[in-house]
Amino acid sequence: MAATDPIVPDYTGDVLGRVLPVAATAIGADLGVVPDWGLPTAERICVLLVDGLGSELLAAATDVAPFLASLLPAARILRAGFPTTTAASMGSFGTGLPPGRHGLVGYDVLDPDRDLIFNELKWDPAVDPRAWQPHPTVFETLDTQDLPSVRVGPARFAGSGLTEAVLRGGRFVPADRLHHIVSATVAAMKGDDRLAYVYWGGVDFAGHANGWRSAAWRRALHQLDQAALALARRLPPGTTLVVTADHGMMDLPHEYRHDLADTPELLAGVRHIGGETRALQLYCEPDAAEEVAAGFADRFGDLVWVRTRREAVDQGWFGPVEDRVLPRIGDVIVAAAGNIGLVDTRVANPKVLTLLGQHGSLTEAEQLVPLLVHHC
Repeated sequence: MAATDPIVPDYTGDVLGRVLPVAATAIGADLGVVPDWGLPTAERICVLLVDGLGSELLAAATDVAPFLASLLPAARILRAGFPTTTAASMGSFGTGLPPGRHGLVGYDVLDPDRDLIFNELKWDPAVDPRAWQPHPTVFETLDTQDLPSVRVGPARFAGSGLTEAVLRGGRFVPADRLHHIVSATVAAMKGDDRLAYVYWGGVDFAGHANGWRSAAWRRALHQLDQAALALARRLPPGTTLVVTADHGMMDLPHEYRHDLADTPELLAGVRHIGGETRALQLYCEPDAAEEVAAGFADRFGDLVWVRTRREAVDQGWFGPVEDRVLPRIGDVIVAAAGNIGLVDTRVANPKVLTLLGQHGSLTEAEQLVPLLVHHC
């Protein structure tokens, strides 16, 4: 393997999608074969997922996150999967399956039945989430085994398309502020619930808006660290607290973005543009994929990894891919290897064009996430 080749996740190994199955097994659930990560049997487990907290970012900011930093020496480092975007990662997290099986394969993806692009994070009411992702979630499996679980997060997540697709099951408790999230989680763990899943997006939001090296990002991380410490202190004895993330992040100053509107010849033969800034998915006219792939490879060289759909599938980028999922994946994938992002200002969401922090590709900064464990 050349030094410039991407490191593709081993979806049977240390990946984000194994976290909930391992945690559920530790409280006595039967989810089949799961990795032995040394997580001991526990009466209760609380899994805190911090959106955007890559392991490299945390390691570089231990001064503002002393509690989480104290857990780093014993941490297991996981890979998020591809693409490193919240919808795909949450699909893996909630189901325990790789993207090629759960079917959430990007940020903006093709609905083949309608030949339309839709956003898997915001969802589209025309798409039935249970048909789009038909596999049982870990929470649904816990329901069938009489192991109560709770999901704690922003009220807007209740009944959302993404929630119904990959996080359905158990019960949901809305909480929008960090201190409310902590209180709601502690109350649930003092009751009947055996597994709690807790989401916080403030770190990711600050990183996108200001970059992960900014004062705003460091404040957001410090606030999260204080909340995690409060959980560790207030959760009932015998509870295991697990902290992980859905992806990492890198700062991409706007001067490193390439506007495809300036090179329209690259899009000859492209019917739809999907994916995101650092993991473009191009849906092509019949028989155009090879030429489109060659054009992007010639234009951007070592700055990108270009694969046709068949190449990406054969190389395991999405893990095993089900037939129903295959046409959702771009005919051509252009993943950023260096300091570059690809946008088309003619069609891109204006808000997306303002973002500084980015993720989506297979670099270590975007891929690697921590698995931190504290026994209360």
